[in-house]
Amino acid sequence: MDWGAGIEVAVREAVTQSSFDVFEPSKKAVDDASLREVMAECGNAGVDAIVLLQTTMADGRMAPTLAQIWPHPPIFWASPENPVGDMISSCSLVGAHLWASSFRQMGRSSDVVYGDPNDAATLAKLDTSIRSAAIVRKLRSARVGVIGGQAPGFANMATDPFAMRRLIGPQLQTYSLIEFESVVKELSEDAVAADVEQVKKLGFEYKDASEADLPMASRLYLAMRHFFESENLDALSVRCWPEMPNVFGQWPYLGMARLADEGLAITCEGDADGAIGSLIGEMFGMGRCYLSDWLEHDEESITLWHVGAMPPSLSPPTGEPGSPKLAKHFNIKKPVVLESELKAGMPLTLFRLWRCDGEYRLTACDAESETPRALMCSNGKARLLNRKPNEWFEDMYRQGMPHHLNVFPGNHTAKLKRFAALAGIEWFD
Repeated sequence: MDWGAGIEVAVREAVTQSSFDVFEPSKKAVDDASLREVMAECGNAGVDAIVLLQTTMADGRMAPTLAQIWPHPPIFWASPENPVGDMISSCSLVGAHLWASSFRQMGRSSDVVYGDPNDAATLAKLDTSIRSAAIVRKLRSARVGVIGGQAPGFANMATDPFAMRRLIGPQLQTYSLIEFESVVKELSEDAVAADVEQVKKLGFEYKDASEADLPMASRLYLAMRHFFESENLDALSVRCWPEMPNVFGQWPYLGMARLADEGLAITCEGDADGAIGSLIGEMFGMGRCYLSDWLEHDEESITLWHVGAMPPSLSPPTGEPGSPKLAKHFNIKKPVVLESELKAGMPLTLFRLWRCDGEYRLTACDAESETPRALMCSNGKARLLNRKPNEWFEDMYRQGMPHHLNVFPGNHTAKLKRFAALAGIEWFD
C-alpha cells in the first residue's frame, strides 16, 4: 500500500502538469456503489475521457459495472512494480490487463497505458490515449455536412449515412447547391466588404486573379462558414465542381483554404470521410489539413496535387518561391484558387479513413516534404519514411482506398494506429 500511495502522488503531480483540465472524484472507487458515485461525479463535471489508475490491483468485478455506466472507451493506467525487494508490490499491470480483457470480451474497446508517471514516454502515450478516447466520443455526437453530394464519378467517396452512424458515430446532413446559393445571395454587402478587407490583410500576391474577384470569393467563404455555424457542423465537404464556377462564376477554393487554416474540417469534391479525417487530425492537435490527390509516385516519393485549397500556413511565406498566389483554375479559367507549394523539409503524415466491405478502414505513413516540381494549383512532394510508395499504393487500392489523402504536418502514424484500435476501425499498414 505504501508503494501504491507513492505512485498515486506521482501520477497526480504528472497529470496536473499536462495540457488537459483534470477532474478527480471526491473518493476512490472500491466497490459497485462507490464506482457508480464517482462516475456520476465525472459525468456531472463534463469529463471527456476517463483514466482509471490501479496502483494496487482493483476488484475486477467492477469492470462490468463500468461498462454499463460509461459508454465510451476508458483508459486503464498500469504503474510499475517496486524494483527493490523480493516481494511483488502492486499487481497493477495484472489488474489493468484483467479489466481490459474483460472489456474486450464484453465487446467494448479500451486502452492500456503502462509506465512510470515520471517517464516522459509514458506521459506521451497517455496524451495519445486521452485524445484518442475523446475523439471516439466526439465522433459519436459529430455532425458532418455535405453540400451537393459527391463530384461526378467519385462513387468511391459516396457516403452511407446509416453506415457512418453505425460504424463510427457521426450523423450525416446533406444540403443542396440551391440551399447553398440562397445563403450566398442573402449575405449583406457590409459583411462581404468587411471580409474582403480581411482577405487583403492576408497579403496574398496575385497571379492572374485580381482584387475585383474578392467579393464573390468572400461570399463563398462566408456561406461555407455559415453552414458550420448555423447547422452546428463539426466537418463539411462541398461539391465544388462542375457546377460552382458556372453558378457563381468562381471556384470556392480560396474560402476553403482559409477555413482549413482556421482549424475547420473542410474538404472539396463531397469527400465526407476526408472531412472526418481532417476533424480527427485537428482534434489530435496535428495542425492544419491539406486534402490532396495522390497524383503520382516514384521509388521514394509521392507527388501531392490538388485544386488550390492548401492552407496557406503550410506554404512558404509571401515573397518566397512557392508562396500562395491568387490565381485562376488551370482548367476552367475562373478564380479564385490559391496556387501554392507545400513547404519543403517538413515532417508529414499522409493518411486516409474510408469505408469498404461494410467497415471503416484507416491507413497512414510518416513522410518528409521535399521541393516539388512546379505545378499549377496546389502541390507538394512527400518522401515516405517507412514504406515504398508503390507497395503502399498497391496494398491500399486493393482495400478500396480512395485517391484523396489527408496531409498533416508532423509524424503521427503511431497515434493514428492507436486511435484506430480504440475506435474499432480496421488498420492497414
